[in-house]
Amino acid sequence: MTTPLTSAEAHRAVELLASRSLIRLVTEIDDNGAIPPRRLAGTLPDLSSHQLRCACETARTHALVRTAPGSGLELTAAGTELADLYDTAARWARHHAYPAPVSEFSSRIRHVLELLAPALTPHNLSPGSIAGLLSDDAEAELARPRTLLIQWLASNPQVTRAFEPTPVT
Repeated sequence: MTTPLTSAEAHRAVELLASRSLIRLVTEIDDNGAIPPRRLAGTLPDLSSHQLRCACETARTHALVRTAPGSGLELTAAGTELADLYDTAARWARHHAYPAPVSEFSSRIRHVLELLAPALTPHNLSPGSIAGLLSDDAEAELARPRTLLIQWLASNPQVTRAFEPTPVT
């Protein structure tokens, strides 16, 4: 990352990326390919129509998905990179039983992102900034998800910016 994030930017980015519905949407498309038109609710039946609408709107706003003619909702390059970050975070969490030995996939990702959030701000950029929270091995292995998150945010700065609603005239 060329410029460290402010605490507000780091919080905003983690809050957005840790959304259960966004995690479900991105990982579903990554695992199973494009979601055909009108199949979103059937593909993700555990999410309400409101959650699906919000996840799709968020994913489109941040250029994570696009609608491809003939195939449906698919990931962009940024969406694919985010799916890789999610997989890496979930693998780390599963290996270290974080936050608990048995946890839902999206919960694991959310907790890892929340753990990494302080490491995104200027006074916490050095590795080891979460010392005392994890074993030395766990913290050393957390370097990979941390690096991927920093790289992803550097490539997708729109995620850290506050969006102002467009005035209605």
